[in-house]
Amino acid sequence: MNILFVTSEAFPLIKTGGLADVSGALPKVVRTLPQYSGSIRLLIPGYNPVLAKLKNAHEIAKVTVLGQQCSLVLGTMPDSDLAVIAVQNTFLYERNGGPYNDAQGHDWLDNPLRFAILSRVASILASTNSPLPDWKPDLVHCNDWQTGLTPAYMKLVDHSPAKSILSIHNLAFQGNCHPGWLHTLGLPEESFQINGLEYYGQISFLKAGVFYADKLSTVSPTYAKEIQTEAFGFGMQGLLKSRADDLIGILNGIDANEWSPEKDIHISKHFSKSNLAGKKVIKANLQEHLGLHIDANAPILGVVSRLTYQKGLDLLPSIMPELVQAGCQFAILGSGEKGLESAFNDMAQRFPSRVSVTNGYHEHLSHNIMAGTDMFIMPSRFEPCGLNQLYGLAYGTPPIVTRTGGLADSVCDTNELSLKHHTATGFVLENVSEMSLLVTIQRALSVWKDQPTWKKIQINGMKQDLSWETRAISYLSLYNNTLEQ
Repeated sequence: MNILFVTSEAFPLIKTGGLADVSGALPKVVRTLPQYSGSIRLLIPGYNPVLAKLKNAHEIAKVTVLGQQCSLVLGTMPDSDLAVIAVQNTFLYERNGGPYNDAQGHDWLDNPLRFAILSRVASILASTNSPLPDWKPDLVHCNDWQTGLTPAYMKLVDHSPAKSILSIHNLAFQGNCHPGWLHTLGLPEESFQINGLEYYGQISFLKAGVFYADKLSTVSPTYAKEIQTEAFGFGMQGLLKSRADDLIGILNGIDANEWSPEKDIHISKHFSKSNLAGKKVIKANLQEHLGLHIDANAPILGVVSRLTYQKGLDLLPSIMPELVQAGCQFAILGSGEKGLESAFNDMAQRFPSRVSVTNGYHEHLSHNIMAGTDMFIMPSRFEPCGLNQLYGLAYGTPPIVTRTGGLADSVCDTNELSLKHHTATGFVLENVSEMSLLVTIQRALSVWKDQPTWKKIQINGMKQDLSWETRAISYLSLYNNTLEQ
């Protein structure tokens, strides 16, 4: 079974969020499973960082796609021998800015073309006319809207014999564009209809994938159910419900080579569930680094996130003064909506030794916040899976979350019963509101003061199997089922 894994980002080549973590870890683990035979190649746009980091990169083919000449560059990941094919086109991908946005944070205006070409290249590689006759995929695993046109091209244009799977990492991002793009994207006129890629008068890359892919997956079992409802379906709930038999939710894992308190290269002291002493050292170092008052008895609340309404972080600034008054400190890392950034930065100016805010994303600091804080705040309004709460569990930093998506599947609320059964791993809000968040944090703080009980909660989280190995077996089963249908 040869698998082409198509993605717009993959760690450590390039990362803007959780999709990169999944794309960097899952193919790498699947290929090591004893049950798997075949080869996996990852297909990604040739952004500047990708081309700079690929090992042993060399051109293997040239293709003309949608009027653009592209080179296919084969190399391997910098941290493994996973094969990577980069689609190189200087005009489309080698730009200053991010994968999706310019330096000012605005979407690239030609994103429909940029990611249609990625999708079409994937389809061509899975076709009988592939420019790589010595390697053809039996299955193409697509990820999110950026690769959503791949199943459409495979069925409508290239008539590929391969099967396709689309993984939905976040249904809110749909890749919608004006129908005037249809001709430029090389799609047949008849595909622009409700039984196709038309979505409320627009072309939707994501809907194309949902409609044409042979199988669908999401990143948690609860999210797979939620997206079939009006509340979470973003207008696609009817289509998703009609495809319920082809839809499965598999909770994400974490890369234990990158995220493990016992071997993390970013933290100053390693620790484990049997010896948590190193966590106190990291906490003191974090306080010093961030300019917070060094105090082992001050609980630090951590945030590593996009600062957006979806993440529920608009609920936090207004309750921070009361929590600071109660002795709390905050270590916040993230960027996003300007109003939210300003609200958090105002708190940092108001309480300079109690609140630290770092805008942007810093891998080193994110690891130290996960390891050095006492609890992790993640009150998302919806969360397909979430990875940071899993990192919190792994690092003995109990998460405070809402009961939605992957948060519901991975965090067990602390109460008398869950403590008795050794299943308590965090704290779950009753509803998404400022008062509920405040009450839940206060409940966590009261348990934190009882350190023997808190340690039990930490260990409950740390002893869970959060690795990709278990999840990779589920994906391999999905791959096999897809090929057998």
